[in-house]
Amino acid sequence: MAAIFYDCLLLIAVLFFGTFVLMPLIGGNAIESGNLPYKIFLLTISYFYFCWHWVKGGQTLGMRSWHVVVVNESLSNPNWKQATLRFCAAFLSLILFGLGFVWSLVDKNKLALHDILSKTRLIVSKD
Repeated sequence: MAAIFYDCLLLIAVLFFGTFVLMPLIGGNAIESGNLPYKIFLLTISYFYFCWHWVKGGQTLGMRSWHVVVVNESLSNPNWKQATLRFCAAFLSLILFGLGFVWSLVDKNKLALHDILSKTRLIVSKD
């Protein structure tokens, strides 16, 4: 949970920077509440923040702080398909009040729903 909290803080900073970069392109005007293209823009940034880190190194910056690594069944970094499925399922879980995360409390292997669907798991690294 601590890694999730760290990643939320880091992601907020990345989203602020993404918005900062976007502002000159929209003439510096305020972005209206409920603006669908802007929401898609932020979701895309979030997708690349998580998936790129998972595919390239197995950990986001928050996960690195707590020595947690996401791996696939062969104990290597997930591929783009697995990372995308993991991201989408985790996002859906958040929308459903975190039920996919709560699932890990009752799963015999302590896997969250997004880990089961993407055939990944979290392990603690020795580093």
